[in-house]
Amino acid sequence: MADQDGIRNPMEIYSSFHGKDWSPQRAAFHQNLEQFADRIGLIVGLQANGKVSQEEAYEQIKELWKTLKISRNDLLPNDDNKL
Repeated sequence: MADQDGIRNPMEIYSSFHGKDWSPQRAAFHQNLEQFADRIGLIVGLQANGKVSQEEAYEQIKELWKTLKISRNDLLPNDDNKL
């Protein structure tokens, strides 16, 4: 939620999961997916500004992807669409 200056705390959830197949596990995965996207954006920005190398950015993104896959498989083990 934004404060009076319009600044949002990056640790807060800023969108909600809606769908006919809603479940607490799907909501948790949705939050993990948003966090993944936010972190990817930060890594890309750091790499673009020369703060991390392309190799380091790649390794960080690869680790985030592994974490997201584990999260999906743990939270939604019966879904057909595996990452």
